[in-house]
Amino acid sequence: MLPEKAIPDIEDKTRLSYVKAQQKLSQYGTLASAIPVAIVTLLMFIGAAAQGFWPLTDPARYQCYALTFWLGSNATRLLPSVQCSFLSLAGSHPAFHMLPLEYPPLTLLPFSLPLLAPLAYYQVAFAFLMSLVMVFIYWLMLRYGPPGGAVAFLIFLVIGACALAPMRYDLLPATCTLLSLIMAHQKHWRMAYVMLAIAVLLKIYPILLFPAFFIAEQQSTERIYVPADSPLRKLPSHLYRTLLGCVRWRWSNCLFFIVPLLAVTGFFALLDFKNAVVSQFSYFLHRPIQVESLGGSLLWLAHLGGLSWRIVYDFGSINMYTSLNGLAAPVLTILFVLVVAYIFWLQWRSRLTLAQAVIALTLAFITTGKVFSPQYLIWLIPLLAYTGAFNKAWTILWGSVSVLTTFIYIAFYSQILNSTHIHMPVGFFEVAFVRNILLALLTLAYLFNWFRTREQQTITPQCLELTPPSFSTPFTPQAPE
Repeated sequence: MLPEKAIPDIEDKTRLSYVKAQQKLSQYGTLASAIPVAIVTLLMFIGAAAQGFWPLTDPARYQCYALTFWLGSNATRLLPSVQCSFLSLAGSHPAFHMLPLEYPPLTLLPFSLPLLAPLAYYQVAFAFLMSLVMVFIYWLMLRYGPPGGAVAFLIFLVIGACALAPMRYDLLPATCTLLSLIMAHQKHWRMAYVMLAIAVLLKIYPILLFPAFFIAEQQSTERIYVPADSPLRKLPSHLYRTLLGCVRWRWSNCLFFIVPLLAVTGFFALLDFKNAVVSQFSYFLHRPIQVESLGGSLLWLAHLGGLSWRIVYDFGSINMYTSLNGLAAPVLTILFVLVVAYIFWLQWRSRLTLAQAVIALTLAFITTGKVFSPQYLIWLIPLLAYTGAFNKAWTILWGSVSVLTTFIYIAFYSQILNSTHIHMPVGFFEVAFVRNILLALLTLAYLFNWFRTREQQTITPQCLELTPPSFSTPFTPQAPE
């Protein structure tokens, strides 16, 4: 129970509810704190295991990649014929020369671990592995996150990824990104760069975060010029002064990002240069606009105005082909570049902390991308919980985006059973449009700090009557807003 005298000190009652829930659990000890994550993880695992024998799930795809890498293309004979049909194999390929088409090569490591179980139970083993990752993130929230962060992580995970978290490997790059942020906050820059490199080697998107980490490191050591508030016309002179001081910047630590990235990629390039280096970027560049993305919603509006389209299943998703694709995709890319430049400008001027820059960049990538997959929310969930982004505005906006995304995945994608003849369910585009508008609003709100979305108010345990667990340390923001 919160003392009456402490109520005026807590401005956001929604955030306070998360804190009180976590504190209520922690007063009964470590075992009680583990009960929520045990229940959530168990239920998600059961749901994933129930799908664990279907041949067209994402883990089934991972199994094809792992088997064909270790055993060659003939390994597909060990699985149902339909399961690996997406590989479109022409001829025979030896072992160690078949890499994932759309994923970085290092993903073969997590894809291969479930092979230790019998082949028929691969997907169940994979779901169990991801369940362990969820428990690990929860522990990180208890250990390093703000009060209420662990509860917020579970709630966001349930409403936004309950149907996907154990069935996708996106929890792994999300965990590595979180660990890199934790290491950076503790000034362990070398480990921060190493964890970021591993995240990039598992999924390409964290490479956007490297400049943010580099800027934050220079600012933490006061080796970079930070301009004061001044008119925009003085921006060139400030940039010149900043670049002039590059000889003072600390360059050695970022090698712990660059060297592992080049070493691992180079190793796999010796085995298969095309699939280790070229295919991922080619796959991304040639992908059309996916139906669930913001670009897809805009093309849907144009279709209502008479634009003809063709909806097909390719590149592992349901995509749209129209005469405007050649215009919409570049416009979204230009918008993304402008937003990224604005984020780095804010961070350079100390208007954003490292954690805020990481969230802003991830939001920008998801919102303006040609593809929106439901598992993309997993990238943000640990970051939001760790940074205390669970006040009223976040709970309403992010909660709405999460609920609608889960609804789209469960209610609509389950109706699309034939990938050779796509028929979109009634209401799909309307719901996706509402979700995308809310996501765009949330991204803009974060960039311009509407509704206090960038606020990092820390509620210390001293404000509460309950005692925190001994293994939990209060979260300290890197810099005040």
